[in-house]
Amino acid sequence: MVVRTDRDEPVATITLNRPDVRNAMNIALLEALTESLREADADDEVGAIILTGADPAFCAGVDLKAAAAGEFDLSGGGPDLPAVFHDLDTPVIGAVNGVTVTGGLELALLCDFLIASDRARFADTHARVGIHPSWGLTATLPQAVGIRYARQMSFTGNYVDADEAARIGLVNQVVPHDELLPTVERLAADIASNDAVAVSAIRRTYLEVSATTLAEGLTLERRRAADLRFDPEEVDRRREAVIARGREQTGSDPGAEPDQG
Repeated sequence: MVVRTDRDEPVATITLNRPDVRNAMNIALLEALTESLREADADDEVGAIILTGADPAFCAGVDLKAAAAGEFDLSGGGPDLPAVFHDLDTPVIGAVNGVTVTGGLELALLCDFLIASDRARFADTHARVGIHPSWGLTATLPQAVGIRYARQMSFTGNYVDADEAARIGLVNQVVPHDELLPTVERLAADIASNDAVAVSAIRRTYLEVSATTLAEGLTLERRRAADLRFDPEEVDRRREAVIARGREQTGSDPGAEPDQG
C-alpha cells in the first residue's frame, strides 16, 4: 500500500508509504494519492485532511529511477497535482516529518499550511538534477518565502533546516518530532469544528485571490462574501461558542470578548 488513509472522527490522515525510498513518487503513488485526496474530500464527515510521510521522510521527490526507466514524465506531462489540490473543498495540512525535496517540496507547498518536525529538511534540487519544476514551485515557493529567498533555494539547491524554514515562512511552526502528528491533529480538529461551507468558501477565496491583483482580489472577496448565504440564528449560536472558546484559549474577561467576526 503506497498510500495509507486513516480516519479519526472528522480528520483524515493520508500517509505517503514508500519509506524504503523516502516516499519518492512514482505513478502508483501519485494515482493513489490523488484517489485518497478526492475520496477524503468527497466525504461529508471529513472536515480536514492531514498529509504526511512514513518516517524517515516526508517526500524525496519524484522517483528518478522510475523516470530513468521511462515510467515517469519529467517534462510536465505527468499528473497535474496543482489541479488536484485546487479542486479540493477540504483544507489540507502538511505534517512535514522529514526530508522534503524538489517534487516533494512542490507537494508540500500545495498544502494549505505546514507544520514541521524538528527533523524536517527542505531543498529544491531541480537545477542540480537538470529538470524544471512543473507542479507550481515557481509560484508557490515565492508566495511562502519571498522571491529572493525562493531564487536562492532554487539556484543553489542548498538545504534549509526546520528552524530556518520557520524563520523564512516556509512552515508555520516547528515541533519536536514525537509531537508532530498530535499537534497537527489538534489543528485539524479545530478546522473541522468550524462551519464546513464557510471554511470551503474562504479556502477557495484564498486560492483565487492569490492568483490575481490586490484590487481584483478585494472585489472577488466581497462578491464571495455576498454569495455565502447564512442563517442569522445559526450565526448567533456560533457567536456564543466563539466567545466561549476565546475565553478558554485566552483566559480574558468575558466582557472584553468581541461579539462579531
